[in-house]
Amino acid sequence: MSKYTLIGMTAGLALAAGAASADSHGGMDDVTLQLKWVTQAQFGGYYAALENGFYEEEGLNVTIRPGGPDIAPVQVLMGGGADVMVDWMPSALAAREQGAPVVNIAQPFVRSGMMLTCLAETGITTPEDFRGRTLGVWFFGNEYPFLSWMNHLGIPTDGGENGVEVLRQGFNVDPLLQRQADCISTMTYNEYGQVLDAGITADQLVTFKYEDQGVATLEDGLYVLEANLEDPAFVDRMARFVRASMRGWEWAAEHPEEAAMMVLDNDETGAQTEAHQIFMMNEVALLTAGSTGVLDEDAYNRTVQTLLGGGSDPVITAEPVGAFTHVVTDAAMAN
Repeated sequence: MSKYTLIGMTAGLALAAGAASADSHGGMDDVTLQLKWVTQAQFGGYYAALENGFYEEEGLNVTIRPGGPDIAPVQVLMGGGADVMVDWMPSALAAREQGAPVVNIAQPFVRSGMMLTCLAETGITTPEDFRGRTLGVWFFGNEYPFLSWMNHLGIPTDGGENGVEVLRQGFNVDPLLQRQADCISTMTYNEYGQVLDAGITADQLVTFKYEDQGVATLEDGLYVLEANLEDPAFVDRMARFVRASMRGWEWAAEHPEEAAMMVLDNDETGAQTEAHQIFMMNEVALLTAGSTGVLDEDAYNRTVQTLLGGGSDPVITAEPVGAFTHVVTDAAMAN
């Protein structure tokens, strides 16, 4: 039985503790969460916590702000538009090195879902076969794991016979379907399913999971501004937020279809489909399985070393200092 199941069984105590803490702040405490991307089951745990009243039990009034191609979570956080954001660790650490004082306070995702997906007809069977090929890559901070991987392989990313031609990939799978790229970036829980939905079968594809290549970096974590952690009231608010969020993630994994419907209920665009969101929720649950929200320092160090290593143009140039803290998860687990 997990820590968060125990919390769920003692909801009355959690409600009392949350209400008492909220009362000390003059009522329900507002928290705004900025997502890394649009409303989808990648963030199902937060929507499950919202719809099931887990945040309310903790004395929190939570607003979830969707992201999108024109929204940079770090900029929203820096501009005061959110209290906490979801981001991948490579982009967060790169932003920190560039002067944005963001700090990881919790890590719900403990495994990576990132892949390169190639058409088998290209003849690509190993990473060495990437040379001379065109690869679709997401940008806006999502390119860092790819660039780090190529650095480790010693494959230039500026084209040529010995390098790869990088196609700035939109957040879709069109370059593969239209044969504009030999391989494209996909997530196990999203774009890979879109490729299958387009009628390409699994045996017509070759996939390279970053996890399997030894260059996986931590993905969806929770980040806040460093200065805010000096305020005990903010730390308390974040501890309650993380505690409720992890209850949400556990519930979503146990009820994927219901969690997917909660996501759809919050999708104002109407762009998502029920079948794809259920697929996504089941796949995301594999990436959060076993997580308590506490950052694994070994996984953090592997991420840092991956980003530092390989080639003359690493993602980050120095070991980060103060880029994570356990103070929030310690407080979340203590109550």
